[in-house]
Amino acid sequence: MASVREQEFGITTADLPPAVEGPSVWYGSETTASSDWIYQLTSDDIAEIEQAMAPLVEREADIAQITKTDFALPGLGPKLASLCSDVITGRGFTLMRGLPVERWSMRQSATAYFGIGAHFGNARSQNGKGHILGHVRDLGRDAVNDPTARIYQTAERQTFHTDSCDIVALLCLKTAKSGGASALVSSMTIYNEMLKRRPDLLPCMFEAMHTDRRGEVPTGQNAWHDIPVFSWYEGQLSALYARRYIESARRFPEIPELTEQQLAALDLFDELANDPAISMQMTFEPGDMQWVHNHTMLHDRTSFEDWPELEKKRHLLRLWLAVPGARPLPEIYAQRFGKVEIGDRGGILVPGSEMNAPLEPV
Repeated sequence: MASVREQEFGITTADLPPAVEGPSVWYGSETTASSDWIYQLTSDDIAEIEQAMAPLVEREADIAQITKTDFALPGLGPKLASLCSDVITGRGFTLMRGLPVERWSMRQSATAYFGIGAHFGNARSQNGKGHILGHVRDLGRDAVNDPTARIYQTAERQTFHTDSCDIVALLCLKTAKSGGASALVSSMTIYNEMLKRRPDLLPCMFEAMHTDRRGEVPTGQNAWHDIPVFSWYEGQLSALYARRYIESARRFPEIPELTEQQLAALDLFDELANDPAISMQMTFEPGDMQWVHNHTMLHDRTSFEDWPELEKKRHLLRLWLAVPGARPLPEIYAQRFGKVEIGDRGGILVPGSEMNAPLEPV
């Protein structure tokens, strides 16, 4: 018979989805020892990228309007399609290495990156300003005391989380003086471990979890969204998670405090995510492009010490992408993704925002 807690949440341990199988379940200790998740761009790849990029840069084309058709990559394109498939149906991430950003201008780097991204999916807005090309740099924001600050605008550790899109991608332009490593973990592996160790904690992870929007509120929505950490839909398990924002949502008087059961489940989730046998870290080099599947993965960044000189500061470009071949998502995701239509979902859309691709952090 279901416990009182299980009955309250409407799901029992007997209702839990089975353990996830396949390449999306991996352990960091094993994956770090491999390099089959790294694709090194060849000289032919780079030449083809430059050929596609040059005329767009020459006429100062609006980067926000660049499509896959505008950025023809006859040789590299099929390779990108294969990498994208591995991200959304396989391991859940890949790293492309070797884009020559150190000899390119910001416009060249941004144009090339956005054009490559168009082969993975459609760019989505990453904030209330409508930025579909994001800049990840420490802007001195205070994510603890400023309820509208986002962690990517600081030098703090991010903690493991997902973003509001199918794929999140990063291009490294410059590295920090120290720190700032990228960390990845499979949310599918976390689920399997929770199912094995403490299945009694999982039912509450399949019920709505109030999560702060940090001041970026779409029309007609609350200042928070209510989406479960784990969702089982059409035979697939997906995860959506941001512990910091789950906790900061308690600043609203309408939101109840987390229960002991929820806290225990979230604590175990975080403990597993931070286990070095389960998660992995990688150090970016300028020209590295990382592509991560949000529905089966979580990502993090360690804290860092930056250079004092502005021109040397750690700087990454970011894309949020809706992927035409992505998985179906339950309707409840529309609270965060705007809608759940495959290839046209995700991002942050607030009144008055217009899609744009700034060349500098703003």
